Amino acid sequence: MSTPSYAKVFARCLASAIVAAALATGASAQISLTPPGMKQPPPPEKPKSAPKAKAPAPKAKAAPKPQAPKADEAAPKPSSPPAQKKDASSKAATPAPAADNPNVDAAYGAYQMGLYRTAFNLAMKRVQETSDPKSMTLLGELYSNALGIKRDDTKAAEWYKQAADRGDREAMFALAMMKIAGRGGPANREEGARLLAASAKLGKAAAAYNLGLLYLEGQTFPQDLKRAAELFRQAADAGNPEAQYALATFYKEGRGVEKDLTEAARLMRAAAMVDNIDAEVEYAIALFNGTGTPKDIPTAVALLNRASRQNSPIAQNRLARILVDGIGVPVDKVNGFRWHLVAKTAGNGDPDLDAQFAQQPPEIQKKAEEAAKKWFGTK
Repeated sequence: MSTPSYAKVFARCLASAIVAAALATGASAQISLTPPGMKQPPPPEKPKSAPKAKAPAPKAKAAPKPQAPKADEAAPKPSSPPAQKKDASSKAATPAPAADNPNVDAAYGAYQMGLYRTAFNLAMKRVQETSDPKSMTLLGELYSNALGIKRDDTKAAEWYKQAADRGDREAMFALAMMKIAGRGGPANREEGARLLAASAKLGKAAAAYNLGLLYLEGQTFPQDLKRAAELFRQAADAGNPEAQYALATFYKEGRGVEKDLTEAARLMRAAAMVDNIDAEVEYAIALFNGTGTPKDIPTAVALLNRASRQNSPIAQNRLARILVDGIGVPVDKVNGFRWHLVAKTAGNGDPDLDAQFAQQPPEIQKKAEEAAKKWFGTK
């Protein structure tokens, strides 16, 4: 499954794929729309209008193995700066606009506008004058991601450590992820875990989520699903979508918590509403089958369509089956086979749909192939 467009969001550092890797059983994905990478539940009752599936679909793609966070995802970002804003280069920094509110941090204001060299100069001045930990964290961010200055992981780690020692939870989190990834020094997962715990205790949701992943992973600590669930709950309650998805998976499978399909669906919905693609797909499946939530095929199809357009091969395959067979929606073989061809190109093949496609009239095949080419921009 393709990665959601969440570039440089720190809670993705260990990736929600770890959840799937720990819980997946490699079960086949059938017309009942089994969630990607999850254990096959007993087949739910199909919608009355749904024709009988001709053959089971192939196994869902295996979830990737747990991995260390990416190097460029370790630093906290206040928000993504507008794409059209550029810094004034190293020759002369553009001064940050004066804030009406004297409590507004001018350095972070410059950072948010993409004026990275200005942000660097303002943060450095503030550190020299007041030893401000927030400015130290910002300097770590700029060095870590080569924003307005040459990338230097060693200096980034040093600034993060100074801020962390002064109690800044953002710096604790960023330094933890660097320690786990082995950036700016030797990898030290134990120290990274200690920093995550300290940051989580201060209310950093992403730190609680990533600490939960370590308990789920079972390498830094012995695997403890109950503790992982507690940490996911802390982060989920603070609105972290990855934690909401992970906790929903726990409730669905009854791992670390009492099995509760209604709570699983509620959490999946919360994560789906903020564009967590994995959650969009699984919540669509829950709506399609009426699992833990009232059945709602139109909404399920809409979510699958949205996830398909965000390049989720799993969603594309499920949507293809629904459209080709007309399950709860009008039959649309051209679009159905279009999504089948797109998903197949991404590695999510489906022999049953291949067989059906081969039986279609030449004009249907041609239109579907042209639509797939148009999707890929080759026509």
